[in-house]
Amino acid sequence: MDKELEGKVSLVTGASRGLGKAIALKLASMGSKVAVNYVASDDQANKVAKEIEALGSETMLLKANVADSGAVKAMVREVVDKWGKIDILVNNAGITRDNLLLRMSDEAWDDVINTHLRGAYLCTKFALRYMTAQSWGRIINISSLAGMMGNAGQANYSAAKAGLIAFTKSIAREVGYLNVTVNAIAPGFIVTDMTDKLPQETRDMILSRIPLKRFGQPEDVAELVAFLVSEKASYITAQAIAIDGGVI
Repeated sequence: MDKELEGKVSLVTGASRGLGKAIALKLASMGSKVAVNYVASDDQANKVAKEIEALGSETMLLKANVADSGAVKAMVREVVDKWGKIDILVNNAGITRDNLLLRMSDEAWDDVINTHLRGAYLCTKFALRYMTAQSWGRIINISSLAGMMGNAGQANYSAAKAGLIAFTKSIAREVGYLNVTVNAIAPGFIVTDMTDKLPQETRDMILSRIPLKRFGQPEDVAELVAFLVSEKASYITAQAIAIDGGVI
């Protein structure tokens, strides 16, 4: 098994399930120590921790709301206190509060913007202090196809995910000279709890737009993260890379 990330320290937000879990496990399989952030399910987070340990890697669980500045500052400090540094940050934490704009509440707008965009801002700001000090870092922001194309009923989610792409490009230009790369990944339709709940008619309609005729797997996204945090991708920064089966 490739241990390219041996000695590295990673923090993955929203890592108790779905994409975050797959990313955390992939980084652990490559030898990285992995801090697992989550906000709700202790049981799911503990299962992820056990899987990481079964891969022979170290882990720690960090229950924190990424939209809370004090909580994020304490979370990053806890990682550094335990492992001495932070090399890789994956801003994956996210929620949906879907509705048509005319029916959308202020709370639904604010909750989604705060989790996705403010969360990435806070985690990146506090982690960057350590990455820039050591002149090495990798930041991956999980955006979405919705952030590139928009999606009816998801004005809040689409705006947040589009904001992540512009955020990615801006921060990449600020810290590139310090050997810190910042990239975004925009997944299309990936097999998660969210897609599992879709009616069959909706699934068929979506599949008709995907040339590869299947939904992606969380592991597909994790493999792209693995590449972008590796030395193979050391000259790639400020990019938003779609992983969507060629959706049209």
